Amino acid sequence: MIDVKAAPFHLTDEKEQWVQDTLASMDIEEKIGQMFCPIGGNTEKDFLKGFLEEFHPGAMLYRPFAAKDVRETHKYLQENSRIPLMFAANLESGGNGICADGTYFSRPMGVTATDDPVNAYRLGAVAGKEAQAVGGNWACSPIWDLDLNFRNPITNVRTFGSSKKRIIPFVKEQMRGLWEYGVASAVKHFPGDGVDERDQHIVSSVNSLSKEEWDASYGEIWQEVINAGTLSIMVGHIMLPAYSRYFKPGIKDEDVLPATLSPEILQGLLRGQWGYNGMIVTAAPPMIGFNTFMPRHETVPAAIAAGCDMILFNKDIREDYQAVRDALADGRLTMERVDEAVTRILATKSAMNLPEMKAAGTIVPEESALSCVACEEHREWTKECADACVTLVKDTQNLLPISPEKYKRIRLYLLEDRIGGGFKDGEGAIGKVKEKLEKEGFEVTLFDYSKPDFYEMFEGGVADIKSKFDLALYVACIDTASNQSVRRIDWVHLMAADAPWFLQDVPAMFVSIANPYHLVDAPMVKTFINAYTPTEEVIDQVIEKIMGRSEFKGINPVDPFCGIWGAEF
Repeated sequence: MIDVKAAPFHLTDEKEQWVQDTLASMDIEEKIGQMFCPIGGNTEKDFLKGFLEEFHPGAMLYRPFAAKDVRETHKYLQENSRIPLMFAANLESGGNGICADGTYFSRPMGVTATDDPVNAYRLGAVAGKEAQAVGGNWACSPIWDLDLNFRNPITNVRTFGSSKKRIIPFVKEQMRGLWEYGVASAVKHFPGDGVDERDQHIVSSVNSLSKEEWDASYGEIWQEVINAGTLSIMVGHIMLPAYSRYFKPGIKDEDVLPATLSPEILQGLLRGQWGYNGMIVTAAPPMIGFNTFMPRHETVPAAIAAGCDMILFNKDIREDYQAVRDALADGRLTMERVDEAVTRILATKSAMNLPEMKAAGTIVPEESALSCVACEEHREWTKECADACVTLVKDTQNLLPISPEKYKRIRLYLLEDRIGGGFKDGEGAIGKVKEKLEKEGFEVTLFDYSKPDFYEMFEGGVADIKSKFDLALYVACIDTASNQSVRRIDWVHLMAADAPWFLQDVPAMFVSIANPYHLVDAPMVKTFINAYTPTEEVIDQVIEKIMGRSEFKGINPVDPFCGIWGAEF
């Protein structure tokens, strides 16, 4: 039996009775549905009504679209669902995780760079308040992963950095800010990403730490998560061989499974050793890291049998539901285990007060609540965080501050996502750098990636570039993204024509507004700045600081020199 009066649920007798009565009233189809959180797409009301009637989902997640439309969709679904739904969103960086017009507050690493947990609380509060306004109530955040490997393409600025000591108070404050507005956290990704250099979206990653190393790092962090009372934990497609061997001596290497499929990690470590009683949700099972260990029709029921209570997303929703039915029919999955999972899901909803809110008609607020989305207070907090996070990594050539009097003519290089999704050609905040510098009085020439200056590379010499420019400015926006194997600078593929080959004759400065590790590819640059989040607020603060009107306040959350000899010079 699940003790729903114990942590993290702390249910009253009345709330416990709702869980018991609701479970008793459900048929098998409804119980199966409660264990799924499909990703939504179609918002047509007729479709939604039919979807609820067929699948009875316990939760749903929509990618961000306009706040007014998100609210309307959530409202319709809640009104037509017998059991209140949890509405999830990736609220990692602000309200933009649930509303396309929401506040993009900051990447978590930018928050840590401020060295002030108040900004972590504000991150949670901004995301929580804007989510609450549209009926969202479940955050797939905070991220408790340690960014221990600078080559990892998916952890990076999504994390609070590499220091266990610094991470703990920041994530707890983000959780507090979310919960203040009725948004529960699904802290991720147990047992801990960031050791491997690979993305668990495209391969099962490996946390290769020894048992003792894990206990002293990730283990301490996860104990803090549990002590903080998180209602749910998201488990990653991450193998932890040291603990698989600990709980199952003699296990063959080829039999070690990612945590989402591993009874040793879920039952032995998370439930057993750490005593976690809350809801366990998988990371998205469409990820390749989940799908390569057994046939697909076996993986979903195997995850539930191993200890996962809810499945996040589907490949084919009808296939996945049928896989659970088949596993129940042939004994691979028991009704006892299903009832246990559904009990935890219902207890989570009860702890969030969703039944009472649904009964009162307040589970989705009135439309007037949308006034908080991207409101003035949230924008002001965003500016303050941006001011505090921008980090001067090095200026060994004493270049700063710059001015039109000293460096009138700037060659500007916008290093963007030519690897991940095609060259963006100055979209978003990075596209405004040229205009902002010109308003300051600089003459700015943009390096044209549609036709790189090969003359400059093979015929034009130092005298030519010195006659044209006083300063080279690199602004990089190679942001963390899923399903990528690498997030590095992709120099022009003919003699790296856009690289700073000239910096002994024309000074160069590098600003990254995303990935903090570009010194691995540009260690020769003597002035380097990290700003962590690609927003206009961050760009504005970078310009204030490089021109000497504002001091650099950020403190490195990671080693920006990547352990490379010479990068600090």
